[in-house]
Amino acid sequence: MLTLLLFQQAKRRRRTAFGLVAALLLLAVAIATTGPALAGEPEFRVIVHPGSGPGAADPDFVADIFLKKMTRWPNGESAKPVDLRPDSTVRRRFSETVLKRTVNAVRSYWQQRIFSGRDVPPPELESEDAVVAYVAKTPGAIGYVAGGTKLGGVKELPLH
Repeated sequence: MLTLLLFQQAKRRRRTAFGLVAALLLLAVAIATTGPALAGEPEFRVIVHPGSGPGAADPDFVADIFLKKMTRWPNGESAKPVDLRPDSTVRRRFSETVLKRTVNAVRSYWQQRIFSGRDVPPPELESEDAVVAYVAKTPGAIGYVAGGTKLGGVKELPLH
């Protein structure tokens, strides 16, 4: 009887320890996937070519540029948006926050525009570094990158 009682107690301790380890792993994953936000950095930053764009912009204006409802900057220069790849976490946050649509909804929007012959979507680049390089060399370009990305050669476009 005593052996059975000790066995059950040991089994409960192992289950509790396993549950604690599982909870700690989930916490570690949550911290890793939200790293920049916890570190005080923004989830994403909108960037523009250094000679383009206003000093700040309304998120609705930026959304219109990315959906190509607006094709020119206020100074008349052609706006050239660029996206990150569809599976990017930064793209998901940008789409939800600025475009107020999921990435899949944005892709459906572009499929309809392509099918009707009205327009094509912005180019999709593989990394934040590629977006920075594109925006730096392309007058009128606008993109977005993760909060901690180095902005060499481009300027941030604050959203108000």
